[in-house]
Amino acid sequence: MKLAILSRAPRAYSTQRLRTAAADRGHQVKVLDTLRFAIDLSGPEPDLQFRGKPISDYDAILPRIGNSITYFGTAVVRQFEQMDVYTPNTANGISNARDKLRASQILARHQIGMPATAFVRNRADVRPAIERVGGAPVVIKLLEGTQGIGVILAPGVKVAEAIIETLHSTKQNVLIQSFVVESKGRDVRALVVGDRVVAAMRRIAHGDEFRSNVHRGGSVEPVTLDKEFEELAVRSAQIMGLRVAGVDMLEGADGPLVMEVNSSPGLEGIETATNLDVAGAIIDHIADQVAFPEIDVRQRLTVSTGYGVAELLVHTGADLVGRTIGDSGLEERDITVLTLHRGTSVIPNPRRSTELEAEDRLLCFGRLEEMRSMIPARRSRRRKVRKLPPGPLVEG
Repeated sequence: MKLAILSRAPRAYSTQRLRTAAADRGHQVKVLDTLRFAIDLSGPEPDLQFRGKPISDYDAILPRIGNSITYFGTAVVRQFEQMDVYTPNTANGISNARDKLRASQILARHQIGMPATAFVRNRADVRPAIERVGGAPVVIKLLEGTQGIGVILAPGVKVAEAIIETLHSTKQNVLIQSFVVESKGRDVRALVVGDRVVAAMRRIAHGDEFRSNVHRGGSVEPVTLDKEFEELAVRSAQIMGLRVAGVDMLEGADGPLVMEVNSSPGLEGIETATNLDVAGAIIDHIADQVAFPEIDVRQRLTVSTGYGVAELLVHTGADLVGRTIGDSGLEERDITVLTLHRGTSVIPNPRRSTELEAEDRLLCFGRLEEMRSMIPARRSRRRKVRKLPPGPLVEG
């Protein structure tokens, strides 16, 4: 295959390893500076210019988009997607992972275990937020921070309030998270490629430092993950829309807790710790997908007029509860169940004999009108628009 690695750091360890792994496997590979692209929307087909010239055809790209160029970098990746060039990490997936608040919202929606988290902006809401996440000590995180920068451990409520007030005064947005005491100074990084964890390491902070990032002087050691950790890592990456990701987890008293999903994980630490060819696993996955690519089902199927993809919730007390998919009447309404989400479990292509339970979420393809009719009607809140009052507006 012909592969482009999008990177502004051609001499970085990760970029060099990926380039070497691709070349060793007989693939054509180039490292292209992400900022040298120009998105061309002037013609009948989506196109890209690189260094002022039309870009040649590529089978796949591997984005290594840095934090400082997220907006432009994801725009370039999105353009490659429009040109039907395969990428293991979509523009949407990179954007999801890069925004810590958005990532937490998405993961929480899918019942992924995480440290208790709150996000507030008003000074009066800070103390209640700290109480909601379990009280001090708390971890305060800048939304734009990377590599452990902008992560602060506040030992007391007053200290936490002072730190947050100071950060807010400089227009910084912060997350307030519970401090997982049993995991102090250590975490686990799982490197997810496709639908499996290809390598994992434990990162251990140095001295009294509570941040275990290698960039903060932490050490690493290989670790063999149990099934619960592996499944959580893979599911978290896939929920975010990433096929190559570093998933950082804390070893909580009640099981793993996802701390962050990284769309451009560094390879040096994990390859050094495990002595595994992680770069090669990434290249092999991309080559397999180029031969048999996954597609964005929602985007491709919704081009059929009147048809689309929607998620249906089986409400408690609904007629569907207790029925099998085959007896549910969905097929007669031209609706096909693609995936069944039950709690934290995902059942792809469920059998017709699968019995539906309350709170099941069904990812379906079919007639949009039929699926829309199955959503319980909400009470109308539309009110008549009144005329303006005759008197002057009262400031308050």
